[in-house]
Amino acid sequence: MPAVPTPQEKAETLAWLRRISGDLATATIKRLEDSLPWYAAMPPARRSAVGLVAQAGIASFIQWYDDPGSTPWIAADIFAAAPRELLRSVSLTQTLQLIRVTVAVTEERVAGRGEDLRESILLFSREVAFASADVYARAAEARGLWDARLEALVVDSILTGEADEELPSRIAALGWHGHGEVAVLVGTTPPQFDVDQLRRIARKMGVDVLIGVQGSRLVLVLGRSDTPMKDESGELPFPEIARRLEPGFGPGHLVLGPAVPALVDAGQSARAALAGFAVAGAWRTAPRPVEADDLLPERALAGDSAAKATLIERIYRPLQAHSSDLVTTLWSYLDNGRSLEATARELFVHPNTVRYRLKRVSDVIGWDATGPREALILQTALIIGSIGTEVTRRRTIGARRPN
Repeated sequence: MPAVPTPQEKAETLAWLRRISGDLATATIKRLEDSLPWYAAMPPARRSAVGLVAQAGIASFIQWYDDPGSTPWIAADIFAAAPRELLRSVSLTQTLQLIRVTVAVTEERVAGRGEDLRESILLFSREVAFASADVYARAAEARGLWDARLEALVVDSILTGEADEELPSRIAALGWHGHGEVAVLVGTTPPQFDVDQLRRIARKMGVDVLIGVQGSRLVLVLGRSDTPMKDESGELPFPEIARRLEPGFGPGHLVLGPAVPALVDAGQSARAALAGFAVAGAWRTAPRPVEADDLLPERALAGDSAAKATLIERIYRPLQAHSSDLVTTLWSYLDNGRSLEATARELFVHPNTVRYRLKRVSDVIGWDATGPREALILQTALIIGSIGTEVTRRRTIGARRPN
């Protein structure tokens, strides 16, 4: 145990510390320049701010040594000497390096003044380190809350389609590294939602993600990061990404919107995913996850104009443009309960001709009319397409009639 100094000895030590405080600060700044590359690379204004922090730490130690039982020293008091930006530009590791250099310089300067003073320096430096960690922890917590609010705002802007010129800067502030195509995944929020686990799963797949919780609804905006995980065929497709993220959602339907070229277009994928999520219950055996485009009939029946337009643009018009025989054959085949023989009799052709035309339908639009689910999609497209064509024709004729 070091000997406790007498009041007179302590007063002499305090007076001496106050006299050399300026020299200590100067020696500390010189040591920082020589030993810490990050400090030497700083702009002059920030180096000056760090120097103020070191000086404040030395002054606080002298005050604390004078009366250890006074109001506990707070690290924020030292950082108050520097601009607020310093906390964001100097990491916790660098702060601890700053403390270490300051303590080392002070120890060297006070060597020979007694074990009591040296022990006080060590005790004070320990308190400074813990308090600094507390300052950074509180700053990180505040930043985390702010990031969560900003992320919720970005996701809400994407869902509502109210994107403005500030959206890219908000996305950049969240550290979004996604590039290329983006898709939106909508499901239910689990009772015990672990957002960190969901982010870890996405990160392992090389996927960037924005997460929005809207009551019982959980929304993920997915984008491939700069270093995506790849399977044998290249980048992971979004349906596979959705399948791997599926355990992070609650029970119920999980709908993946179509891929769009960039994050600024994510509203299109979001609208399709939300529309699909609203009607997914109408498909009794819908898979989980299910793509929004696989719910086109239900979405169209519910009045989704985007689904109607998709059915017309991707099915009805390509078939019409390719061959009227394909449209006629598909209509007959679906109206006759997908019977080849009945279709052949109605069209006065051989069943093999019907088979050939149905194969051509599949080649042109990518859907196979012989499957029950895809037959529903195709029949819905024919109905909506023919209604739209008839309404357009009638309006055109009406517009041409003389008064």
